[in-house]
Amino acid sequence: MAAASGSGAPSAVEALRLRRILCSRLYLDDVPSSKAPVVYSPAYDISFNGIEKQHPFDSAKWGRVRSFLEDAGLLQSDRIVEPLEASEDDLLVVHSESYLNSLKSSEKVARIVEVPAVALLPNLLVQQKLIYPFRKQVGGSVLSAKLALERGWAINIGGGFHHCSAEEGGGFCAYADISLCIHFAFIRLNISRVMIIDLDAHQGNGHEKDFGSDGRVYILDMYNSGIYPFDHVAKKYIDQKVELDSGTKTEDYLENLDKALKVAKGRFKPQLIVYNAGTDILDGDPLGRLKVSPEGVAIRDEKVFGFAKDQNIPLLMLTSGGYTKSSARVIADSIINLSKKNLIDTGEKSPWIVAGSYPGLVSGM
Repeated sequence: MAAASGSGAPSAVEALRLRRILCSRLYLDDVPSSKAPVVYSPAYDISFNGIEKQHPFDSAKWGRVRSFLEDAGLLQSDRIVEPLEASEDDLLVVHSESYLNSLKSSEKVARIVEVPAVALLPNLLVQQKLIYPFRKQVGGSVLSAKLALERGWAINIGGGFHHCSAEEGGGFCAYADISLCIHFAFIRLNISRVMIIDLDAHQGNGHEKDFGSDGRVYILDMYNSGIYPFDHVAKKYIDQKVELDSGTKTEDYLENLDKALKVAKGRFKPQLIVYNAGTDILDGDPLGRLKVSPEGVAIRDEKVFGFAKDQNIPLLMLTSGGYTKSSARVIADSIINLSKKNLIDTGEKSPWIVAGSYPGLVSGM
């Protein structure tokens, strides 16, 4: 954290953030080696008496990914790590009290999740059915960064709420889990350089605003420039911007990614990569409007994990957006492919990081 101007001590705000991070329970005690660095909770899934179907997002996607992985024999449920719910103190590490208080308005939440009917519901119900699942996923993203440093990689089957910044939610994103997991990593994992690789079809305007003036974070964002959020202010904060046209097909998409990763490799040497792996790039996705095949998504993920492996950099993957029923299957198939290609290992040992060998690793957190 930056020191207060003219003194060697942190500001009062920074000191409070530090205390909240150090007092948090989100970094579980040592996760047994019998568990894989895959984070999920049944509480991720949103079921709201059918109201959730008024948004194109598949709010049961996360649970279906877990089921597909289990059915494939890659990962049994007792080997998955369940996170804690992010508390208000945890969320205040990034968010203001005024923003968190605003979520006590059903109308405010309705605007964020883009489902007008939510505004008509008692907020207690909204908190239970919508806000609680989001808070569990935030806990998963924060914990996944710790697991990534310990095991070399981690996957949160959820999270990636990249449209939410410290002061404003939107686009089905109520909390800034990417910003939160990075701030926790700076303090609890003793690192100072993080790269965000955001390959969701939409611009990641939330984390861009949060880290716009922070040289410790390098942002590579490749997105469809012709769709939401059209955030021109946030664009100024992108270190490496790759804007695609609607209708971009698999071959062109992957060619752009290869070029982008080559440039990123020469510009910044991170100690952790946060990979926002949205599947709304799929052909047929009503919001992403790109034309990438399911095989293209698997190759995309393979390229990013290979980028991390080649440089010995721990990587955390978040599943982010995806607005077709096929998204869950595609995510699961991609994870299975990563295992087949030896880019992840759901056993005890990581394929490319030897425990204790990475300089940013802090054990026993």
